[in-house]
Amino acid sequence: MTEESRPADLVFTGGRVHTVNARDRIAEAVAVRDGKIARVGTDGEITPLVGKGTRIVRLRGRSLVPGINDSHLHGVWLGLMWPGLLMDQLAGTGGHTHDTPTRLEGAEQRRRAILRTADLLASFGVTSYTEPGLGPGEDDGASGCFGSAALRDYADLAAEGLLKARVTALMLFGELDGRSSAAEFAEGLRDFKPPADVPGRFRVAGVKIFADGIPPMKTAWTDRPYGDGTYGSLLIEGESDGEREAALRAMIDAAHAAGHQIGVHATGDRTTRVVAEAFSTALAREGRDARHYIIHGDLLSPQTLTVLASGGIGLNTQAGIPVATEPMLAAALGEEALRDAWPTRDALDAGVRLCLSSDAPVLTPDWRAGLAAAVTRRGLDGAVRGQAQRLAVTEALRAYTITPAWQDGADDWKGSIEPGKVADLCVLDGDLHDVEPEALPSLPVAMTVLDGEPVYES
Repeated sequence: MTEESRPADLVFTGGRVHTVNARDRIAEAVAVRDGKIARVGTDGEITPLVGKGTRIVRLRGRSLVPGINDSHLHGVWLGLMWPGLLMDQLAGTGGHTHDTPTRLEGAEQRRRAILRTADLLASFGVTSYTEPGLGPGEDDGASGCFGSAALRDYADLAAEGLLKARVTALMLFGELDGRSSAAEFAEGLRDFKPPADVPGRFRVAGVKIFADGIPPMKTAWTDRPYGDGTYGSLLIEGESDGEREAALRAMIDAAHAAGHQIGVHATGDRTTRVVAEAFSTALAREGRDARHYIIHGDLLSPQTLTVLASGGIGLNTQAGIPVATEPMLAAALGEEALRDAWPTRDALDAGVRLCLSSDAPVLTPDWRAGLAAAVTRRGLDGAVRGQAQRLAVTEALRAYTITPAWQDGADDWKGSIEPGKVADLCVLDGDLHDVEPEALPSLPVAMTVLDGEPVYES
């Protein structure tokens, strides 16, 4: 018996398999062996791999998609907050219950929060996520969710086999949503030693920088003035806009030279332009495949999108934010600013690698809600915001699977359903193309598979 003909451990038959390969092929069946995809094809092509010990999952027309990769999700914080969401609190529609703690104390509470998030995400079909910002800059932070000790907790849980998702982390050498300095950043790069990777389950990929705030709070650095005549500013320490910009560019240069991937929280159009230019300059000087990316990117001019595309620089954004906050952005900067606001369609058309994510617990970690928002741009009030920026279902699915795998530097072994890749899978009780886009959040998750093993079954 050849290796190729050896019976599979797990087989899915009779479904609509959204492979998310280069041609977005739709297949019928999949065989899994030793934690990896062994074969993809028709039922007839998969049946010969069924043996006495093979588990058969009969899809009966349901969808099988790659495991979802939420490429920007605060796992420790989500474990503390859930079911509270920051956006609900801001809108006055939800928030903490009276018995929800506001701070995590010690490793045991952090571990419980991470494991709570693991169970929650498994129930949503999420098999990978990026924890964007844990490190010494937040060791004295108010919530206890973002300090450097959490990196060790993740590494320990991964080594113990207790994580139900693959986790990529970015280090943080400044304050969450707050100030940082080039000097402290350089010190962190030099002196902080993150825990070693746990192959296939936990990896510290690089660093996160908070460049500015957000437009509704008038803290994003913009080209056009806010209603009060101000332009916002960078969060980096400096005596002037010029000094702060120079410090930000120096931080990006230093992290790139140190071999790190860099994710920069940048929302204002002036900030996104400067960050894109700084990435491009660093990459031109040393042309490794760094996979740097802008986080959020609320305001992106066409020229900035061109720089991102030509430099192979990613964009990681959240489709639920524009549908919830567009009126606030318009109130802060005027209706004209909406022309360059959350340009998901324009980014794809320009050739930018687009990741969609939740930023949970800012928004719900349920990717189905984010996918629906990307496809419809419709808010809870029924209003469509940014209609020209809507995506097709297939495009949005790619932004939750194979493109985040690219961001992770792992698109050669995860992110799509292709032979040889890891068997990270999500079964949906229905087909993505058979429901109205608004109804996507109600499409149940029936099973989540990680490394060929079910970690959730409804």
